[in-house]
Amino acid sequence: MITDKTKIRIKDIAQLAGVSEGTVDRVLHNRGEVSAKSKEAVEKVLQEINYSPNLLARSLASKKHYRFVYMIPEYQPNDYWESMDKGFEQAAQDFLQYNVHLEKVSFNQYDVKSFKTAAGQILLSAPDAVLLAPVFTDETLIFNQELKKMEIPLSFLDSMIEQADFSTYYGQNSFQSGYLAAKLLLNSLPTASKVLTITTNITGTETHQTKVRYAGFKQFIAENNLNTIELINIELSSLDESTNIRLLHDTFTKHENIRAAITFNSRVYRFAYYLEALKIKDIRMIGYDLLQENIQYLKKDIISYLLAQKPEKQAYFTVRDMCSRLVLKQKVNKINYMPIDIIMKENIDNYMNFKE
Repeated sequence: MITDKTKIRIKDIAQLAGVSEGTVDRVLHNRGEVSAKSKEAVEKVLQEINYSPNLLARSLASKKHYRFVYMIPEYQPNDYWESMDKGFEQAAQDFLQYNVHLEKVSFNQYDVKSFKTAAGQILLSAPDAVLLAPVFTDETLIFNQELKKMEIPLSFLDSMIEQADFSTYYGQNSFQSGYLAAKLLLNSLPTASKVLTITTNITGTETHQTKVRYAGFKQFIAENNLNTIELINIELSSLDESTNIRLLHDTFTKHENIRAAITFNSRVYRFAYYLEALKIKDIRMIGYDLLQENIQYLKKDIISYLLAQKPEKQAYFTVRDMCSRLVLKQKVNKINYMPIDIIMKENIDNYMNFKE
């Protein structure tokens, strides 16, 4: 029995159908004489393994090798980007049969110069496709224009820059996720409550994802006339933990009625850690993504909600669709929004244990 249907070979089909490899080849390419019985046996196997003879034949016949470069931020173990990287690694194995080879290029998401350097290296190497998690808006648009001149297709994942020229996008509707976060966080807050909006200091600019999520957050406030809620922005250092704790201590000392807080990235656990260290309780808190540290604070009821977005599937589907476009010459859907999963203490275990 074949357990990995993505690595099916002509030899495997022949064994299952009880015919020769030459017979399978003739059926796939629709050439030469094949008995009705043998043809039926081969087509039955192809149907059982859910494989398209035309696509398989086209792939096997292709002698061209494709090099896809995926560009994601550097990460630490158990980080959000590690989950996305695992999705790329799985895709690299599964689509190798199409002569597709993946290469990773990383950059520092807190340093725009790092992104520019990485983008320049990719342009010099001239890959067949670029798969990018965009962090810096202006620099991504410049990079996009250079790729366009070289006729190199670009796909986005994690966040989408609408004015760019791209092949596909897999990820949340970032604006809608910010809107939903506001709805969850601000519902039933007492009058005149104060809410912390927490960002991380990044050299040179705000991340694209943060800007779009924050815009959705503000839109909910405007539409629901929540004028009595005061937003207090706190910009944390990406490195200096002691400075961050002092900053939050001073903020809570200065402001009364802080009832809720949101981070627009995956590192909400850092804020949860600071509150725990300062012994500050009863703050409704929301953030993004199922990092191990985030889950721990969710289970301790310090984080109230997490919005999850399946980064490993974003990566896998992005590779799959670029493969479909370049190798198999198929049309692909451009914008593919992932579900916005609302995770709480009460459903986290079932969510994590469920196997698709």
